[in-house]
Amino acid sequence: MIWLGIETSNSPLSIAIVENGQIVEEIVQNEKLTHSVTVMPTIEELFQKADVKPINLDAIAVSEGPGSYTGLRIGVTVAKTLAWTLKKPLVGVSSLQVLAANGQGFNGVICSLFDARRQNVYAAAYDGETLQPLIKDHHTSIVGLLEQLHDLNMPVLFVGIDVENFKEVIADRLGEHALFADASLALPRGSKLIELAQKQPLSQIDEVHGFVPQYHRITEAEANWIKDQKKGQ
Repeated sequence: MIWLGIETSNSPLSIAIVENGQIVEEIVQNEKLTHSVTVMPTIEELFQKADVKPINLDAIAVSEGPGSYTGLRIGVTVAKTLAWTLKKPLVGVSSLQVLAANGQGFNGVICSLFDARRQNVYAAAYDGETLQPLIKDHHTSIVGLLEQLHDLNMPVLFVGIDVENFKEVIADRLGEHALFADASLALPRGSKLIELAQKQPLSQIDEVHGFVPQYHRITEAEANWIKDQKKGQ
């Protein structure tokens, strides 16, 4: 099978083409460019380098969230458009699990996280060998996350470019149980996305329209609306 993987959940971008479990072409970059400008040209570039036509694809994988609202919307919209146009199945994978997969094989817990601002994070924790979730994807304070990880009482490998923003507080709270992945593992990879997607059942074509990002947090506008409604009660 030939898979296309699209990872745009945060500022890094990774697009990959994998055929029968082998990486044919992959681009991983962390340029501060808008995904709306870079995604389609990058996909077209990969098709040309891999000598693969879009119609030759068997399935499409996309990071479904959590992460940047804009990044997720762009990636999911492109993936849905391609899947529907080409009549190919679309498989979504947690963006946190995609990132955690970089550290698979670690003897302990892998925690992947994204900075959600104001000392909050999107985070999850996984078994280092199996990548089974120990703490599911959620939005929380960094302090709240560290309390959950502390209760596991196991070594924790932190993965992601945003980990650096919280390194001091992590080390203070978890001490010797806190370990930090090398910079080479900090960016999500489209090939890892595809690897995880291949373990899931393929969707039906008519399910593509109903596919939505998993934000794991309401927007600021929604939060303000709820707050206003409560004031009016």
